[in-house]
Amino acid sequence: MDIYVGQDKSHWCLHRDLLSYHTPYFQEQAVGEAKHTTSKLELLEEDPQAFELFVKWVYQGRIDDVSDMPMDKKWDYAEACQKLYVLCDRLSMPQLRNVAIDQFRKGCYEAGLVPGPEEIKPIYDTTPPRSPLRKLVSRIAARQIMDPESQCDASAYRMCFEASADFAIDVVNAIRQGSGPKLFHDPTEGNGCFYHEHATGQLCKVG
Repeated sequence: MDIYVGQDKSHWCLHRDLLSYHTPYFQEQAVGEAKHTTSKLELLEEDPQAFELFVKWVYQGRIDDVSDMPMDKKWDYAEACQKLYVLCDRLSMPQLRNVAIDQFRKGCYEAGLVPGPEEIKPIYDTTPPRSPLRKLVSRIAARQIMDPESQCDASAYRMCFEASADFAIDVVNAIRQGSGPKLFHDPTEGNGCFYHEHATGQLCKVG
């Protein structure tokens, strides 16, 4: 089977029966091909690096461990595994999906880096509600927002909030779950000067 991946149409010639064995997606493609003479498939929206990892899994039964890679390669590999997860969603491959998200988490931890809004938005664009990958990245964003040592506040994720109500809900729920039973001070109680409009330090003349 000839498969073309990504915008540059990276070409792969792979064994159709082996692909069909691993994923129902290619079983459906094989049925479709039986009705036509063509043996060509285009996956132009998929990431070539992620597809290369998929091929390695299909032919070797494994992908590389990010822990074995040099430090300057860990983040790139983590990103590739994140995109592999999205590809596995399309191909209905839960086992490889679990491997991919484990490598993504480990790569983030070992590289000391996390996805920012530019990486998170496409995840919400391409994954279904209740996706474990959404759960992971929304918790990463929540932790970044709540971290007193981080220079990242909620406004850094504006593009994600504007694009996806699900992301906003997931982040708020993650903050609620992560902050424990502590309740905010009742905003309807006590001095209301905090909600008045005047210069900082100016004597409040209301009341």
